[in-house]
Amino acid sequence: MNLPLRPTRPSTRSVFHTTLLAAALALSLAACGGGSDSPPPAVPLPDTAFSLQVLHVADMDSGGDLVTNAKGLSALVQRFRADMPNNTVFLSSGDNYIPGPFFNASDDASLNPELVASGAGRGDIEILNLMGLQASAVGNHDLDLGTNFFAGLINFSTNSSGSVTWRGAQFPYLSSNLTFTSDSNLVSLASAANDGAEAATLKNKLARYTVITVNGERIGVVGASTPTLPSITSVGNIGVAPSGADVGDIDKLVAEIQPSVKALTDQGINKIVLLAHMQQLQVEQQLATRLRGVDLIIAGGSNTGLYDANDRVRPGDTNGGVYPLRYTSPANEPVLVVNVDADYKYLGRIVLPFDAQGRVITDKLDINLNGAWATDTDGLARAGLTVADAQPGVVAITDKIQAVIAAKDGNLFGAASVYLEGDRVLVRNQETNLGNLTAEANLAYAQTLDGSTTLSLKNGGGIRSSLGSVDAPPGSTTGVKGITRANPTVNKQAGDISQLDIEFALRFNNGLSLLSVTPAELKALLEHGVSDWLVNSTQGKFPQIAGLRFSFDPTQAAGSRVRTIVVDDPDGNGPLTGPEVVYAQGAFTPEVAARTYRMVTLGFLANGGDAYPFAALSAPNRNNLASASGNLFTTPGSEQNAFSSHMANRYPRLTPYGVADTAAAADTRIQNLSVRADSLPQSN
Repeated sequence: MNLPLRPTRPSTRSVFHTTLLAAALALSLAACGGGSDSPPPAVPLPDTAFSLQVLHVADMDSGGDLVTNAKGLSALVQRFRADMPNNTVFLSSGDNYIPGPFFNASDDASLNPELVASGAGRGDIEILNLMGLQASAVGNHDLDLGTNFFAGLINFSTNSSGSVTWRGAQFPYLSSNLTFTSDSNLVSLASAANDGAEAATLKNKLARYTVITVNGERIGVVGASTPTLPSITSVGNIGVAPSGADVGDIDKLVAEIQPSVKALTDQGINKIVLLAHMQQLQVEQQLATRLRGVDLIIAGGSNTGLYDANDRVRPGDTNGGVYPLRYTSPANEPVLVVNVDADYKYLGRIVLPFDAQGRVITDKLDINLNGAWATDTDGLARAGLTVADAQPGVVAITDKIQAVIAAKDGNLFGAASVYLEGDRVLVRNQETNLGNLTAEANLAYAQTLDGSTTLSLKNGGGIRSSLGSVDAPPGSTTGVKGITRANPTVNKQAGDISQLDIEFALRFNNGLSLLSVTPAELKALLEHGVSDWLVNSTQGKFPQIAGLRFSFDPTQAAGSRVRTIVVDDPDGNGPLTGPEVVYAQGAFTPEVAARTYRMVTLGFLANGGDAYPFAALSAPNRNNLASASGNLFTTPGSEQNAFSSHMANRYPRLTPYGVADTAAAADTRIQNLSVRADSLPQSN
């Protein structure tokens, strides 16, 4: 799966978590000792003033049989909501998707009837929409493809005539310790006015907290996200608190969450749920003993399965503790912590009996109702259900996703033993290994038609995703980039590159075009590509190249930034007759004055896309290898087809591509002189 992240920074785990372990262990022992089946006390229990059923999920992000699991989950949600139709809320503690085969499959046009317009990740969100999810925390994987992609999934979209082509998330995403308004992609979805509004009015929105009115009773729901987000995902310009040296201070995290809780209690709301995506269960346990006014904490990110005595643990899963864990707040209030394992494998269910003061009567918790309900065949049978009871809309989406995966994720084209970097900021900012590889693929294809083809140039904006996987393993606070995920159902091994992967990463599938450029025109094209370069800029025109190398100095004026250009194989016929220095030390070398190079580029760019000045070429001798865009995967001359052929021929499974991506300071094909010295030759 293909998830762009910032380069991994040193782990904050030792800062954030080591100080918690001793206390968390004591809390865990105390919680488990409390059990969920305590005998009734000698004194009469308070009367139940209000009962609230909370259904919850988390971390639909790791793989497994998501198709079958999602169907089973939908059946359970329908059944339990029918049991208490007026007193139920359905919530997620985040990581509602992760880039990978299931996520990517929604990009296929076969899902247009269900999604109006297909798009990666839309199936994941629509499944939750159909099941009636009412609010979610922001998890780390929700941001894996950056804030621009996250905004596109949350928000609705329309076509040129104003018709809605994607309804987006029909629920708000919540986090009290994130500042969304500092990010240009998210600012329009976030507003101070959102905080505390009814969740039903916050479709497509972001907020710190919300209210869900259930049978006349106002329920407060607060979100919170791990402060380690900058280390494990792509936060863009989202403000994350606590930060820096304070990231490991649990009390400062409490200080970020407590004001949202207080804003609700100040309104007289005395039933409050915290959706906390903290990555490690002991953090949620610590929050339980420090926050005031919270009744239930739904944990997320740790993939910890909690179970009561009559729950069924699916084969291969681990029992991580008692459902629910019980704690006491600083105000001597009962606080419960719940969590279920990932991948739609379980639906969490807890029916909360509240007294007149809004406190959970813990001794009235019913083990026969509460717990982790497995979504497999045996788990459904426990609830008197079968997969035939699944929601029809969920069935329609998941069946089509399964068909796409079966057809495309098993159609394999070579392999890579490294993560192929396609992060939006990186491919629009510096050389990446995926940028190099796809430019090389275009060059290799063009050379089969015109042996004199020497150069390849494409825009970084045409790379839409990485090829690989990113994981923050349970208990970890550092995102780890790895090779593509295996899919045993279609004989895909880890590292294999499938049609589904390629279609997602190169989804525009531009046709290729051949043109002729002079040395001066080559420099003008490269100058255009770096003319707007800024640190962490996202100009889609930034070039990814093959057959040449160049250096640029972003401190110089636009149009005068390129310092050295070297062509590796001037005649394109190999073996190398170069390298040939085209430009160095402020001048073109005399040997190349009359040279003309054949370049393969994208039809989109050749037609003026990203404002590239191809129209100004003196003698382009253009040859379109395929139409400008929208070609089928199998169409010769399309970018996807060129890449798949190159990978299959050059990097089969036994000899995978293995050049790891490097930081800009170590890049050699595109050398940014603000972070490294120019190592390119200066003369022929």
